Amino acid sequence: MEKKAIRVAYGEALVKLGENNEKVVVLDADLAAATMTNGFKKAFPGRFYDCGIAEADMVDIAAGMSTMGLIPFCSTFAVFAGRCYDQIRNGVCYPHFNVKFGFSHAGITLGEDGGSHQAIEDLALMRVLPGMTVFAPSDANEVYQCVEAASRIDGPVYIRTARLPSPIYDPRPFTVGKGNVLEDGSDCVIFTCGIILEHVLDACEILKAKGYKPALVSFHTIKPFDDQLAREYTAKCKKVFTVEEHSVIGGLGDAVASAVIGHGVEYFEKIGINDVFGQSGKPADLLKEYGLTGPQIAERIMKNL
Repeated sequence: MEKKAIRVAYGEALVKLGENNEKVVVLDADLAAATMTNGFKKAFPGRFYDCGIAEADMVDIAAGMSTMGLIPFCSTFAVFAGRCYDQIRNGVCYPHFNVKFGFSHAGITLGEDGGSHQAIEDLALMRVLPGMTVFAPSDANEVYQCVEAASRIDGPVYIRTARLPSPIYDPRPFTVGKGNVLEDGSDCVIFTCGIILEHVLDACEILKAKGYKPALVSFHTIKPFDDQLAREYTAKCKKVFTVEEHSVIGGLGDAVASAVIGHGVEYFEKIGINDVFGQSGKPADLLKEYGLTGPQIAERIMKNL
């Protein structure tokens, strides 16, 4: 299966968007070659702004641009959201300005850069901000759709992207705030988001080979969340598992828990990063270390079926 890093797709999507909408501008914090906004810089040098290693300044500049009718996309590493969180909260979300954040290199699959650079808390940080739309695309096709959707949303938007190449799946329906059912089943339901989908699909194949019938639902939008779909499959399957390349605190698992409590849950388990930081290593080794490979996910689920 063809693979492409979703950060690469993010850069491509910005160029396409810039061709169709002259109000789109892109700001980066000295990481254009890594976040892949350098393609926009080459295509539209007059609409690209390198703010240097000054993420807070970048966000405030973007906030000002939005008041002039522009649609700014800010990009840096997801872990650096903490450096400019005050500006995102008070400078953009509080006045509900039209600023977009495409933050890259999220999750432990960043690899050798280690725990200091592996953002495992970014979805939690962005989910809690009033008025913030939060996207966690699973492949290149969903990134294209997220970027286009972000440009049409009036207000702040966060798009989580990653460094590691991941499979490109057949295009799926895309509606902001709606999930997609990838597998129908009855023994349990697995809710997931982001590029960990590759390994969750492997887990589903293992479960099916063992005679189980798992349902699988993928969410490209973490906020607003598809409560209705989550409740429907919880009521149907009773046993609920969430899988994410993010802390089990504040991310997809908690979004699901908030939606399905009181709706027929017999068993609920969050699979992700368990209140620890990442560490340096090859992405494949780190996924194994944190129990996020297909066989490990399947084994953990089978213990409770």
